[in-house]
Amino acid sequence: MPKKIGSLTLYSVDDLHEMLGISKMTLRAYLREGRLKGRKLGVQWFVTEESIRSYFNEEEKTGSEKRAESKPAIKYVVQGVNDLVSETEECKTISETLECLHSQAIISLFQVQITDAGTGEIIEIVKARDFIERYSNQ
Repeated sequence: MPKKIGSLTLYSVDDLHEMLGISKMTLRAYLREGRLKGRKLGVQWFVTEESIRSYFNEEEKTGSEKRAESKPAIKYVVQGVNDLVSETEECKTISETLECLHSQAIISLFQVQITDAGTGEIIEIVKARDFIERYSNQ
């Protein structure tokens, strides 16, 4: 059963599973990958109605429409990959992101979320080590 907080309705993975008939594992993967926008509160994911609408509206776009869009301004979000590391830092450039990653004690606990700065849409999520390997020689 969805949770109501004022005018906000939050749906859990269990709620979405029942409503949409999509497996809980698939829903969690969509949330981790950023295909479906949600927030993790404690150990549970929650999604708003707006996020669900946004997901389905995005699915309606054809490949040609997506290619016709202009190149997005990019931001890089360095974030912890589990509940032990809650640190998050936004960077505007690759070099700034690399500097942030190099300042971390254990980089295997971090990932970089490459995001369209205008829409907030997640383009790609890269493990910190892979990001460093990909961009260190540029």
